[in-house]
Amino acid sequence: MAMVLPKLKPRHHHYVILLLSCTIILCLYFENTWMLLTDNYHVSKRAACVNRTCAPDRERTDWFCARYAPTVQLLLNSSNSALSAPLSSWWRGLQVVKHVANYTALVRNLFPLFPDQKPCSDSHPNHCRTCAVVGNSGNLLGSRYGPLIDSKDCVMRINKGPTGGFEEDVGLKTTHRIFYPESAMDLDNSTHLVFSPFKILDIEWLISVFTTKHITKTYTDVPSTININRDKVMILHPEFMKYVHVNWTENHGRYPSTGFLTVIFALHICDEVHVFGFGATKDGKWHHYFDQTLTPYANESHAGDFEYKTIIRLHREKKLLMYKGWT
Repeated sequence: MAMVLPKLKPRHHHYVILLLSCTIILCLYFENTWMLLTDNYHVSKRAACVNRTCAPDRERTDWFCARYAPTVQLLLNSSNSALSAPLSSWWRGLQVVKHVANYTALVRNLFPLFPDQKPCSDSHPNHCRTCAVVGNSGNLLGSRYGPLIDSKDCVMRINKGPTGGFEEDVGLKTTHRIFYPESAMDLDNSTHLVFSPFKILDIEWLISVFTTKHITKTYTDVPSTININRDKVMILHPEFMKYVHVNWTENHGRYPSTGFLTVIFALHICDEVHVFGFGATKDGKWHHYFDQTLTPYANESHAGDFEYKTIIRLHREKKLLMYKGWT
């Protein structure tokens, strides 16, 4: 049986047309608003699972593909520890204080202490691995990013950036901590150490921490021992460090900062990268969220301004999602 619609009086047509028009306008408004609010989310999701290759059907960009090397050695292990002469020369050239040591003998003592781990051992082909890289910028204060950061599969923190007392803004979860001897701290038993050896003495220090504990000074005082789960130690390969310096910072500065190394490391082991706590506060100040000491974003070693602009470009290229903070 056909449904019979009630016959409208002529003046009622105007109300119906007005009602339909308002409904359409409201729908378009909310659709556009939703797109604006969720645009970054969709950017992140579209970029997910695409960093491994630069295939044309995976949002290929010439700028990104000219820099991203999917086969670069990320971590030092017993099978890839031999360094080419140019790489060895570059890496040893980073040392401020010249230190003579037999690198081959060092790595021979290094790898019996730690497992040869893959950086993405918990990855799964049916799951996109989400990562939060948490920098130490004061722009995290008041951000309330904590729950969002903790929702990621991996949370990478840099140097001594604390969580205690700042949980609402920076979160509590830590799966990876990236540091070098001068920024070392105790780790809990579940946290991976991603060690950045900027000099050969750094590797000696790492061995000493688990053996003789005799190294207490590099160019400054360093702890002779710290709490670390040796089964969760990873060591960045000098090849990766040079690759970041040449390909990503384009030889600006002497070598990349720990924070920038972490961002590029995340691009290689994560399917979806979310970056927090980089850059200045909204009033242009550069300081840590855990103290008010002003810090220069660029110095004789790092090209902080160039690194920051590169992270912004990666955001625009939809390879990561950058959060600017609230203060």
